[in-house]
Amino acid sequence: MLKYTPKDKPATRQMLTVNEVAHLLHVHPNTIRLWSKLGTIKSYRIGKRRDYRFKMDDVEAFLRKAASPD
Repeated sequence: MLKYTPKDKPATRQMLTVNEVAHLLHVHPNTIRLWSKLGTIKSYRIGKRRDYRFKMDDVEAFLRKAASPD
C-alpha cells in the first residue's frame, strides 16, 4: 500500500490532486490527466473549473492492476 500524508489536514482530506498523484506515480501531471481522460485511472471532476481529483483507493487499484501480470 502507498504511504502518503497530504501536507494540509490529513485527517479530513479525502481526495488527491493531479500533482499529488503524479508525484506518487513518478509521472508528469499531464500523463495523469491523459490517463484520466482515457479512463485508465478513475477521477472525479469538482468545482466550477472541473478540476480533477482522485481517491487514494482508486490510485491503489490502478497500481494493483498495473502490477498484475496479464
